[in-house]
Amino acid sequence: MSENKISYKTEGRTLVMERVCNAPKDLVFKAFSESEHLENWWGPEGWETETRKFEFVPDGEWHYCMRCTDKKQGDFYGQESWGKTIYKEINVPKKIVYTDVFSDEMGNSANDLPVIQVTIDFIEQEGKTKLILQSQFESIEALQKVIDMGVVEGTDSQYKCLDDYLAQIQHV
Repeated sequence: MSENKISYKTEGRTLVMERVCNAPKDLVFKAFSESEHLENWWGPEGWETETRKFEFVPDGEWHYCMRCTDKKQGDFYGQESWGKTIYKEINVPKKIVYTDVFSDEMGNSANDLPVIQVTIDFIEQEGKTKLILQSQFESIEALQKVIDMGVVEGTDSQYKCLDDYLAQIQHV
C-alpha cells in the first residue's frame, strides 16, 4: 500500500485535491478513460464498481454502481451507491472535465444531493503523474455537505486503490 496521501484545500465553493501517482501520465489517463480500467479501481477500498453505460466522449455518460463487498465495513456491507458522470471536455492525456451526480439504478439524478463540476488535470512529473482535482459545487453549503459525507477520505482511499491497480498493470 502506498503512503502517498491526498492533500486538499477549499477555495470558496471549490474543493481542490492533489495527489501524485507512481505511474506515467498516459497510463494514469487510461485508467480514468477506459471502463475496463475504471472498474478495477474506482471507489473506496472494499467496494467494487460495475459499469452500466460508458461513453468517453464530450456529452457522453458513465453510469455506474459501487457496491460494498467488505464485511468488515459493518453497516456499509452490501450497500450500493449509484453515480453518473457526464463528460464535458476531454483533452487526451491532459485534462478531463465532467459533471458528477449521485443517481439511481436507472440513471436519474438524485435531487437531494449535490451536483459537482469536476476538472482533473494530469501533470507529468519525472515519470510520475500529479493529479489536480477541482470540484466546484453549487454553494459552500453543498461543498460542506460532501466534506461531511467523507469525500476527502473516500477519494484518498480510492486513489490508494488506483495506486495498487497502476502497480499491477505496469508490470504486466
